[in-house]
Amino acid sequence: MMNNGHTMDLLWVLYSMLTVCMAINMEATGSHSMFTCEPITLRMCQGLAYNTTFMPNLLNHYDQQTAALAMEPFHPMVNLECSTEIRPFLCALYAPVCTEYGRVTLPCRRLCQRAKSDCYKLMDMFGVTWPDEMECSRFPDCDESYPRTIDLLPSSDGTEESPSSVQRDYGFWCPRELKIEPDLGYSFMGVRDCSPPCPNMYFHEDELIFARYFIGVVSIVCLSATLFTFLTFLIDVGRFRYPERPIIFYAVCYMMVSLVFFLGFLLEDRVSCNAASPGRFRASTVTQGSHNKACTLLFMTLYFFTMAGSVWWVILTITWFLAAVPKWGSEAIEKKALLFHAVAWGIPGALTITLMAMNKIEGDSMSGVCFVGLYYLMALRWFLLVPLALDVVVGVVLLLAGIAALNRVRMEIPLEKENQDKLVKFMIRIGVFSVLYLVPLLTVIGCYLYEQSHRSVWETTWVGERCREYHIPCPFKVEQTSRPDIALFLIKYLMMLVVGIPSVFWVGSKKTCFEWASFFNGHRRKE
Repeated sequence: MMNNGHTMDLLWVLYSMLTVCMAINMEATGSHSMFTCEPITLRMCQGLAYNTTFMPNLLNHYDQQTAALAMEPFHPMVNLECSTEIRPFLCALYAPVCTEYGRVTLPCRRLCQRAKSDCYKLMDMFGVTWPDEMECSRFPDCDESYPRTIDLLPSSDGTEESPSSVQRDYGFWCPRELKIEPDLGYSFMGVRDCSPPCPNMYFHEDELIFARYFIGVVSIVCLSATLFTFLTFLIDVGRFRYPERPIIFYAVCYMMVSLVFFLGFLLEDRVSCNAASPGRFRASTVTQGSHNKACTLLFMTLYFFTMAGSVWWVILTITWFLAAVPKWGSEAIEKKALLFHAVAWGIPGALTITLMAMNKIEGDSMSGVCFVGLYYLMALRWFLLVPLALDVVVGVVLLLAGIAALNRVRMEIPLEKENQDKLVKFMIRIGVFSVLYLVPLLTVIGCYLYEQSHRSVWETTWVGERCREYHIPCPFKVEQTSRPDIALFLIKYLMMLVVGIPSVFWVGSKKTCFEWASFFNGHRRKE
């Protein structure tokens, strides 16, 4: 008995493997992209009152080979005829009747209930569970056979449209090449366990190569500028006191942002993309979630310091406001330094941790880094647009209030000409620095808003262009098509990086030149 049991198990395993191999082979060679009425090839559903079906079926299988594999657990129930209703009911879901007028007919609830109750004991014996998507409460409350007589009649509206011309809106189906193992948190166009293709799905290879080198060159320039600001501070720490001290931390933040983009340039798409696996019919896809440690590290650094840089700018406007309106001195403002640091590092830290907990990290194959909001619009809105816009509003209000107060001091209080000139120069520096910061930041926000409003059109256009290649349903009645311009993305990356350069403007002076000269001269004397 044991030998017979082992033999049956072995035969069942071999049969399953053979079936899977045949299905893969048939899917690879016989996949279709015209989602219309087609002859039924499912062996279990042949010989019924109808002989054509449509795919994807009611259980979201987009070819009959996939449906055949999904039906396998129910073979014993059909073969042992536990119910006369089981075969019509299963075929109503796995190979539904295709009517020439394009109507999708669901099986009746009573048909489902009879099939389930008659075969329940046999299913339990074979260890088969009734799927949630086949729960009887999902079907209309009626008691008719399947298919109904009206489903088999030709259309009465006089249309000449043939069954093969009937099409439906199936939404987006994840191609086999872009599918990802479950439970990794991947999602693409609302479909779970799916990821966008690498390289970037919107642009050609030559455009991506140019963009990568463009980002690399800009990151080097910005890294050099912000590093110069930070080193100038280290040469004479006492020179930069409050209210201007936040500029140094602002420069450090954008120095780290530039460094991450430079690393992305060196890494190309080795971190931001998953490697292709031809043996498993998997193409290269965008990295998502926190399972890739290198991608997670790049995301943490880039997002944290991007947000921290914008917060430090707000704190800079706060310190200017405190110095201009309530007339706080440098020592009084410096006493609040601990609070400033807690806010500037704490808020970005909390946002970063929240995104990691939500598993919303995404690879950027164009720049080679990992960031947020590249494909998931909710993260773009709430973790990029809202914080950046809030920082701009608060910062501008405080900045204008501070400049107005300084101008009032200049107009109302009599000062020596030298002091008046210093005050005017200080106001001009504040104004120029703020413009040099706000223009790039507002441009970045504008690019994000444009992306958000056009993303769905871009995605639909991409699906329409690639649906036949991927053997997935093509979009139905597309009213608008559009592809993004590479210039939009280049401007976005440029402004994300150059926003750190204004710090050089603030430290750039004759005094800085003298400090660097004395620094090098001092080292020469020591040598």
